[in-house]
Amino acid sequence: MAVTDFLLPVFVLVFLTFILLLRTAVGRVSSLRSGEVKPDDIALGEPGWPKTTTQYGNAFKNQLELPVLFYVLVAFILITRVGDLLLLVLAWIFVILRLAHAYVHTTNNNVLVRGRVYGGGLVALLAMWVIFAVKILTGT
Repeated sequence: MAVTDFLLPVFVLVFLTFILLLRTAVGRVSSLRSGEVKPDDIALGEPGWPKTTTQYGNAFKNQLELPVLFYVLVAFILITRVGDLLLLVLAWIFVILRLAHAYVHTTNNNVLVRGRVYGGGLVALLAMWVIFAVKILTGT
């Protein structure tokens, strides 16, 4: 598999992360400029932000949690050159489910749906790690 095959899903996930960060920042600046939120209201945390801004902020923070294990794994796959079609398909499944998770998080925020999508992504990523570990430990 080519390096770009595994980097494309990484680029998509990084792009999503920056979009969520930008949307969060725009929402926060807008809320402060309009006077809807006062600096003292948010000095110690997020409870003072409007709902939509909080949703985007939470979705952004989620991209800095589980995806870190994905980024590390892709780097290991590229370094060790053990990438194959199965790992690539699982990488895309993980990224598609992260996109879906961010969508749910920033729209209706249905916790049950969001949890199921998150769980599906977790299973895909766990499968990637298990396959990678087996390949490395067995030399296959």
